[in-house]
Amino acid sequence: MKKIGIGIIGLGNIGSRLYKEIISKKKDIGLKTNTNINIVAISAKNLNKKRNFKVKKNIFYKNPLDITKKSNVNIVIELIGKSDGISKKIVERSLKNKKHVITANKALISKHGDYLTSIAEKNKVNLEFEAAVGGGIPVLRTIKEGLATNKILKVYGILNGTCNYILTEMESTKDSFKSVLKKAQNLGYAEPSNPKLDLNGYDAMAKIRILSSLAFNKKISNKKVLMEGIEDIETKDIDIANQLNLRIKLLGITEVINNKLFERVHPCLVKKDTYIANVNGVMNAVILDGDPVGESVLQGEGAGPGPTSSALMSDLLSILRGNIKFPFGIPSSKRKKVFSYDQNQNFNSLYMRFEVKDKPGVLSQITKQLAKYKISIARLIQIPDSKRKTASIIIITHKSKELYSSKCLKSFKSNKNVLKNPILIRLF
Repeated sequence: MKKIGIGIIGLGNIGSRLYKEIISKKKDIGLKTNTNINIVAISAKNLNKKRNFKVKKNIFYKNPLDITKKSNVNIVIELIGKSDGISKKIVERSLKNKKHVITANKALISKHGDYLTSIAEKNKVNLEFEAAVGGGIPVLRTIKEGLATNKILKVYGILNGTCNYILTEMESTKDSFKSVLKKAQNLGYAEPSNPKLDLNGYDAMAKIRILSSLAFNKKISNKKVLMEGIEDIETKDIDIANQLNLRIKLLGITEVINNKLFERVHPCLVKKDTYIANVNGVMNAVILDGDPVGESVLQGEGAGPGPTSSALMSDLLSILRGNIKFPFGIPSSKRKKVFSYDQNQNFNSLYMRFEVKDKPGVLSQITKQLAKYKISIARLIQIPDSKRKTASIIIITHKSKELYSSKCLKSFKSNKNVLKNPILIRLF
């Protein structure tokens, strides 16, 4: 049996869970891979932090970069989670020192994946990052291996469990966004201090960039794209969607249109009888549209120590079986540069909500502006509030160009009868 030394850098919830998984499943891993694995190096911010396992002081390194040089370390597992700084240095130096690397770091891969891939290929080692997208869902391996001969046409899904939990709870409890966010933080579903990267769509966009590169054999895109979060969604919008037999979901979507890449993350109104509309709570789901396979659906928990460690273990076994693989499925030299689709040219049906003063002529002002920007109305709902002398005007549009809809909404800033920025949600 081949002896393999493993170094784990980062002993938070995920690192601690992985450490215990490797120890407890050592025999099983040996049987499946014909290897004798041992954790020979670990590093964390604080050696003396209370953990539910004993950290061996003789394998602890205060400076994690020292682990990247150790001759008895064959595989480095990076679990710090930043896109730059020490995380990047660890992965870069490990690959240059001909060590296989496993990471769950979506921010790092979405930003520096092309560069790190070139180092891995040059040094004939693996760079594995299954846990970066979809937690325990084996979506990256499905694209790289299970659907390797398919032409992927479109990938979309729910890629952030925090947002999906918040939207689900707002619908079922009728509580406000702020109230449900606090609950999510108490349950550990959202960052207690700064959940912004989950809520504004950044987290889902990092995953979309990785999925795009894999699905379409392209370099990772770094262009500015359509990215919106859920911070402006109110229970009023969820209630109205419910009346229209629709549900609000934050979706990540990527496809190639006229040989140009169209990536976006934003709230969508989806029909209640669709699969994606019924993925609730902290669950993630990814739908792959391929030729000739058709639609493939993968669903599971998208975050947390259990699902993430499952994906990390999958990467570990893949390396232990001895295959040197291209991190993005094909050689870097064959992956094409990305040309971005102009999002302003995209057509969408829209949900628009205007909060206005309830007085004659206001509706006419709104409809005239819509007509000016070539936006035609499919459905109109008015909800008056007699106490406040205000009204909600909800408009569902026919398909209109993104450029026109964004300009139209900006034009209402100077209208004193419109009490706040209009809410826009695209229909999917």
